Amino acid sequence: MKYSAPPFLFRSFLWILIAIGFSTVLFRCSPVSKSALTKTFKSTEAKFKDHVGFVLYDPAKKKTIFDYQGGQYFTPASNTKIFTFFTSLKVLGDSIPGLRYIVRGDSLIFWGTGDPGLLYKNVFTNNRVYSFLQTSPYQLFFSVDNFYTDPFGPGWAWDDYNAYYSAERSPLPIYGNIASIYAAGNKPVIEPLFFKNDIYTGGQQSSADATREPEKNVFIYLPGAKPSSKVIDVPIKISPELTATLLSDTLNKHVTLIHHVFDTTAKTIYGTPADSLYRIMMQDSDNFIAEQLLLLCANTLSDSIKPEIAIRYSKKFFLNDLADEPIWKDGSGLSRFNLFTPRSVVQLWEKIYTLIPQERLFTLLAIGGKKGTIRNYYKESKPYIFGKTGSLSNNHALSGYLVTKSGRLLIFSFMNTHFAKSTGEVRNNMQEILHRIYEAY
Repeated sequence: MKYSAPPFLFRSFLWILIAIGFSTVLFRCSPVSKSALTKTFKSTEAKFKDHVGFVLYDPAKKKTIFDYQGGQYFTPASNTKIFTFFTSLKVLGDSIPGLRYIVRGDSLIFWGTGDPGLLYKNVFTNNRVYSFLQTSPYQLFFSVDNFYTDPFGPGWAWDDYNAYYSAERSPLPIYGNIASIYAAGNKPVIEPLFFKNDIYTGGQQSSADATREPEKNVFIYLPGAKPSSKVIDVPIKISPELTATLLSDTLNKHVTLIHHVFDTTAKTIYGTPADSLYRIMMQDSDNFIAEQLLLLCANTLSDSIKPEIAIRYSKKFFLNDLADEPIWKDGSGLSRFNLFTPRSVVQLWEKIYTLIPQERLFTLLAIGGKKGTIRNYYKESKPYIFGKTGSLSNNHALSGYLVTKSGRLLIFSFMNTHFAKSTGEVRNNMQEILHRIYEAY
């Protein structure tokens, strides 16, 4: 005899299954609660003994979803480049002004604009500036009387002079104001070859390295224990005299350094495509390009190359509606004097999003699991983080756009300062939190 369960048991069982299924879907799709996020950030601060700021914002609804110490100031490090990026988008066109010049008799007098693209290996350039000077029938005279900027920015670490990320600022950079050193057999090679008599070999180290003397262009290559093809970039000690000499050397024609006040009737040669600079700055966090872009903005807004001009102008006319006034001192974020709040960074990303199309914007940013400084982090089958990192000792930030699993676009700023743990541990914690948000929203 077969047993048949009473109908009410089937109905009860069915309702239980429906309830379980519904609650599972609800759990997977419902946002992370504010209280849960608050608890997460409090435990993060306890674990790393640091300070954390986080803001999550929905630009479609014009609504802040979550704010944890979003109004507090943090050291932004290279998140400063977001401010440089936005100002450049507002001030510069699609092509970068590469040179200002006048013709007087048989002489061509020219001034730099701050354009970093001239013979810089990291940037695509159409070589228009180089070709213009190389083919000019006039005698060439170079003036720096529009440049009012120190080689290093305020708050930079003085002992970073030898680090590739701390190239000096100048009105007409050449070769990115760096020398590239590598080994060919048992001998070091340096580019540009102009410095071939200024490089020496030092003692062997565990891995290859190179240094420069603090106040002059004397380079020492330190071979590694094993042969290496590694290319080491070392900043050049730049000066107006050296710039003129390097130009003469590469153009194969004499360039004379003179003092000539900038002429407001000067014509402009446009060269480097702007996006080729933005992409390297935002994806690879190139400090040199960031600093020079700020100088370019100043030169476009005035007849002087001075970063404070661009910063003041941007704060007055573009950033005057931010929730918190940015304490902004340089273009790259190398300065420890910079201070921004997470909610102001989020506001800035919203401004950028309304300024240029997403399809262009996202190709210029670091992409989680794909490109730039986060190519090895924030991985998913389809990229979900598009933004900018920022790192200085004991400080790390990430901000930008988060495209959730459901396709919703959110803007976030995640800032950590004064932690005593490794940046890797902090980054892993950030990755876990942001992925939870990706899944939940």
